[in-house]
Amino acid sequence: MPAAKRELIRLFAAIQFFTCLPAPAWVGHSQEHLRGAIHYLPVIGLLVGCTGAAALLLGSLLWPPLVAVVASSVATILLTGALHEDGLADAMDGFGGGRTRDQVLAIMKDPRIGVFGASALVLALLLKMTCLQAVVPARAALLLVSGHALSRFGVVVLMACLPYARETGPSRARPFAQDVSSVSIAVAGLTCIAPLALLGAPTLGGAAAAAMLGGIWGLYLRRRLGGYTGDSMGAGQQLMELGFYLGAITRLPWPS
Repeated sequence: MPAAKRELIRLFAAIQFFTCLPAPAWVGHSQEHLRGAIHYLPVIGLLVGCTGAAALLLGSLLWPPLVAVVASSVATILLTGALHEDGLADAMDGFGGGRTRDQVLAIMKDPRIGVFGASALVLALLLKMTCLQAVVPARAALLLVSGHALSRFGVVVLMACLPYARETGPSRARPFAQDVSSVSIAVAGLTCIAPLALLGAPTLGGAAAAAMLGGIWGLYLRRRLGGYTGDSMGAGQQLMELGFYLGAITRLPWPS
């Protein structure tokens, strides 16, 4: 198969897996394609971030800033099927309710959301929307695009640094449970350059905060689980996205 076609198939496979968008029939459902698609995760972030940014900018023409920010959150959640938000809730339930490694992994598999997961989900959404509402819409749109891309790059780095924690049983993340190459990390990182460059100086604070939270989360996963799961990577994306917003707005002007 030509390299260009193989990469196009991998891109469509990643879009189909990480969003609710369908892929062309000729892409198929091969796990082999998913294994080679992890470096496209920040591209998915760009897609999700641009969708949220478009909803925010359009909403800001019609409604007050807070309503526009809520509309952007609705748009991104509809596009992804709340995939990463679900991971955050499951991971917080697992770590909040489980004492041993096996208990944590078992609770993460439970589709029900408990008090830890619900609390984490509500607080994360409120914090993200508050951060985005705190700046002018044009800046908030750039924050969305950059935050979604950079946080997913952070997930690629975490997967490169940690082994997969589940030894048996079905898992949606299993196709990605392999060694992530330095080439994949480089390709994923290059995807983030353009939106971060457009944002300018706030990139430094946002990237530093996201990296700090991602590093702490990775160390915690290694200590508690000895590796990562799909839910914990979803939680990691949410934490790094939130960290990026919190770090970035310290360098941005507040709206008058």
